[in-house]
Amino acid sequence: MAVVVVTDSSALLTAEDRTRWSIRQVPLHVLVEDTDLRDGIDPVPYDIHDRPNVTTAGAAPTELGQTYRTALADSGGDGVVAVHISAALSSTVSSAVQTAREFGAAVRVVNSRSAAMGVGFVALAAARAAAGGADLDAVEAAARAAVPRSRAFIVVHRLDNLRRSGRIGAASSWLGTALALKPLLSLDVDGRLVLDQRIRTVSKAHAALIEKVAETIGEQRAAVAVHHVDNHDAADAVGAALTGRLPQIESLTVSDMGPVLGVHVGAGAVGVCVGLLG
Repeated sequence: MAVVVVTDSSALLTAEDRTRWSIRQVPLHVLVEDTDLRDGIDPVPYDIHDRPNVTTAGAAPTELGQTYRTALADSGGDGVVAVHISAALSSTVSSAVQTAREFGAAVRVVNSRSAAMGVGFVALAAARAAAGGADLDAVEAAARAAVPRSRAFIVVHRLDNLRRSGRIGAASSWLGTALALKPLLSLDVDGRLVLDQRIRTVSKAHAALIEKVAETIGEQRAAVAVHHVDNHDAADAVGAALTGRLPQIESLTVSDMGPVLGVHVGAGAVGVCVGLLG
């Protein structure tokens, strides 16, 4: 058999990629009043990011346990590597670590320190190693080696959603003056969302986003994912600018950011995740 990789719905992997690489997925949750919607399983209103009183929750321990148990059985005992959304953004990693104790050393949990395809790139690195016949230690090592090679940046149109959800601290020195700006944010080495640049207009913010991605990639090969919240035209334009400027990009996809992340960043957001390939 082979080591099985598990991730969560924040990774935004396509169904095709999950099938091709035998990656299992655990849903995160969108909570609308008394209704619990499982990301990637239950229908979620397209405008969920604009609705009041909406929150999100990480993967539940019961869901994690069931998925790990099935994946471990399917691996024939070879083991499971679970790659999850940044512990600084979600409770999923802490729940995963606690749940994994039930399985001893057979289930390894990796904090991607990222979100969206930043998680996906780490999961894919692990899955490719598993498909190549690597053992549990080597698959875990492949995942951990991919964590620092995954970078994520995002331009938000407003900070209301982030402030409401608590993903940026109310005491941040830049918060009071940034509400009129279109800030460029990034995930730092610990997977925390931080301010990268203060920018006045959307066009300049997108230009800064492109510059930041180009600077990050340099001369290296890379896979890139552009995500958006109800802003496909802008995401397409950012993607086109990146492929035109950086011919060493080996793959570039444009996709919706999904309801869980969309609730936190709000309408109009455009983000880019980079997976450096060396």
